[in-house]
Amino acid sequence: MENKQMIVIDETLREGMQHRGMMFSLEQRIKILEFQEALGVDICQAGYPPAHEHEAKVVQALCEYAREKGYKIRVGAMGRAHVQDAAILLQTGIRDFHFHLHISPQAGPNAVDAVLSDLLKPVGEVRKKSPWAVISVAMLDMGRSGPEVLEHCVSFLSHHGIDMISLPDTSGMMAPHEVYEKISRLSALAGAARISVHCHNDLGMASANSVMGILAGGRVLEASALGIGERNGIADLYTTAKILRDKGVNMNLKVDDLALFREYYGYVDGLVYGQTGDHLLNFNTPVFGQGVGTHTAGTHAGGQYGLSREESFYLNVLCGRGLVQKYLACQGLACPAEQLDELTRAVKSESIRLNRSLTLAEIQALVQNLTA
Repeated sequence: MENKQMIVIDETLREGMQHRGMMFSLEQRIKILEFQEALGVDICQAGYPPAHEHEAKVVQALCEYAREKGYKIRVGAMGRAHVQDAAILLQTGIRDFHFHLHISPQAGPNAVDAVLSDLLKPVGEVRKKSPWAVISVAMLDMGRSGPEVLEHCVSFLSHHGIDMISLPDTSGMMAPHEVYEKISRLSALAGAARISVHCHNDLGMASANSVMGILAGGRVLEASALGIGERNGIADLYTTAKILRDKGVNMNLKVDDLALFREYYGYVDGLVYGQTGDHLLNFNTPVFGQGVGTHTAGTHAGGQYGLSREESFYLNVLCGRGLVQKYLACQGLACPAEQLDELTRAVKSESIRLNRSLTLAEIQALVQNLTA
């Protein structure tokens, strides 16, 4: 993937409204769009206009807002691969059309060909009325579809001028090596079309699967803030893109702007908490959660592990002399070097007695007793 440009589709808005029935107002969607523009996202998948006329109006408003502001980000939307859905999408003014079609894993060749033939009708309608449109087609479901069906579909779509072929692991059942193997084969059949990777997180593999899909030849990443989405979500935007950038994949996404990403994630998390009562941004959230900077074992506190510069230390029976010394320095506590071993033993013993890590007040008391 070195020197290859990856397109990033942020699906926080469309997939986000499938997270426990979340709803984003127009004002909230504009704020999210502003974050995406500032971070260099290529395409905002803004919603699903065929669901309701209000949804169509909101997507249209976002599209107009982006144009009025002169944004580089493109506003796209999703619909079924039907002529009636294509008409609704056209009315919103978008130029990125994301269609999805369903092919049963048990479908025979004739049934597959019938679905693909029907797809040409909405595609032709879009090409006629919006010649500069970018069309993406998602086929459900990569994990459950056999290789013959997938290869036939990719070949068909590439020969009919589809710009992006989205291969979702809709059921979230795949392992990283399986994604790599399938997309390696399919990308060779895609011709000028870009393979787009969309992975669900039912087994916790969405980000890893997306990384492997791009490394295997995918050219479009579909992800969201904090991985928000249907069921257990999809790939996380930041962590997936960060790993890919470090592997040599070029992108417009500003993965080095950690502060802005943190603000974006905090905003989305606040909206989720307001409607569901639960946070997506938790202690163990990669990169942005507090867990990445916490240490108990001395080896991990050596400054060589983890991603956070803001560290905190917890002293229990596993702590060593070095960790105790770091803890004292962080808390501004003084202990003579010759008494550090004795203090460490005292910390371990008290931790065993209480069956937990010690609080700052308890550490202070041990230091005072030792140095009195």
